[in-house]
Amino acid sequence: MGQDQTVGRPQRASLAALEVLVASDAHGSISAAARALGISQPSASATMRRLERDLGLELVARTSRGTTLTDAGRAVATWAQTVLDASDRFQQGVAALREAPTPRVRLAASMTIAEHLVPRWLTQIGAETSRRPDVELIVRNSHDVMDLVLADDADLGFVEGASVRRGLRSRTIMRDTLVVIVGPQHPWARRRTPRASLAELVAARLVIREEGSGTRDILEHGLAAAGVHLPDHLPHLGSTAALKTAVQYSDTVTVLSELAVADDLARGSLVRIEVPGLALDRRLRLVWKDGAELSAPVREIAALVTATRPA
Repeated sequence: MGQDQTVGRPQRASLAALEVLVASDAHGSISAAARALGISQPSASATMRRLERDLGLELVARTSRGTTLTDAGRAVATWAQTVLDASDRFQQGVAALREAPTPRVRLAASMTIAEHLVPRWLTQIGAETSRRPDVELIVRNSHDVMDLVLADDADLGFVEGASVRRGLRSRTIMRDTLVVIVGPQHPWARRRTPRASLAELVAARLVIREEGSGTRDILEHGLAAAGVHLPDHLPHLGSTAALKTAVQYSDTVTVLSELAVADDLARGSLVRIEVPGLALDRRLRLVWKDGAELSAPVREIAALVTATRPA
């Protein structure tokens, strides 16, 4: 049964109320703020009282000599100015959209690529393409990414699996390696050389990504090539962050991309375990629909991504 997401949410302050608060801070009183904003003093006072009720804070000190902001009022006024500045930028952006339609590009990416590579690409798109497109990013597992591209629901896809579906064209953007990971308190981590056998790996408390993910696909292929298979009905989690947390604070074992755990390994919050005989190298690929007419912004993004791939 669905839960009402508005239950327990605090009342949002209106922009008009924040403007009165900021003006009161700038001009020294509610009456001075009302004059600066071109509204009546009673209206400004009523607006401030509503804002105090909404926030549950005393923002104004009222005396027979007039009004001044409290310490809390001045602090909130500082934050309110940030909100008003963001609102101004929002309005300017909307106006720009009305004046000149922006090209739209739909990208779909698997979890590892979306978290560790796409942000870097997005910062380059505006600087290196002829016109900054409006980029929509959809994050799914590799199987679903390919479905989206085949269904024309994404212009380009980025996947991690061992193979590419029929009807898609692909280009390798970089190579990656999966690594076996445990927490620092795991018995394997305390061995003189942190390693485990294939038999130990498949008998361990494995927790991995869901079916359809590129990471799981590569793990299954690597184990099959070594003559072993994953046990049935393994627990799985749908995000890299959840897997890292689960492993760090328990005796479970997982397999993740080097890209996803490099910082954790450097800090020592996770430990890499060598498994002789298990090869988990993979290619990260750009995919697009065979025969699709790619727009100029889509072609430019594809060229940028492939040109900036690591050697």
